[in-house]
Amino acid sequence: MTPQHPTYLAAVEKSAPVTDWAARIGWLVGLALFVVLVYWLMREGWKWRGTLQGDLPELPTAPEDPGPVRLAMSGRYHGSTTAGQWLDRIVAHGLGTRSRAELTLTEAGVEVVRPGATDFFIPVGALREALLGKGIAGKVLSEGGLLVITWEHGSKLIDSGFRSDRAAEHTEWVETLNSMINETEGAR
Repeated sequence: MTPQHPTYLAAVEKSAPVTDWAARIGWLVGLALFVVLVYWLMREGWKWRGTLQGDLPELPTAPEDPGPVRLAMSGRYHGSTTAGQWLDRIVAHGLGTRSRAELTLTEAGVEVVRPGATDFFIPVGALREALLGKGIAGKVLSEGGLLVITWEHGSKLIDSGFRSDRAAEHTEWVETLNSMINETEGAR
């Protein structure tokens, strides 16, 4: 087929245009910059939230001798929020970081050990309520799939959400924590 042949000319007229590489690269660079901008804005928002919550005191640490272990649980820490406000995440002092967690309940309180994140301790006197929930800090699970511990830190009531690797443990934790809270309130 020669360049003057009618079939050749028809094929050339119907062929796809040559790709404009400069425009394509420009769009890709623009998209990458947009993604970086969105990520940066999210990070700045997280830091700003931490600054707003800067009045929250340092987290307590476990005492040297917390007493005998009443319950132990391993699972996930899903975050902490202002009590009753399951979307108002608290990020100050690392409380907003989801992580694996080991919970230990002793006579002194609840010790939360989080590999790769800040550990903290909830003294028995700070405990206010324990219940089975289904959501916290934007994480929604099945009904009763979350152990929610309400505690007081400074002048703020905080809900902290935990999910055990064995969900059947949640009920025992709620009953034991609430009985400890009732004993503590009776002693006041």
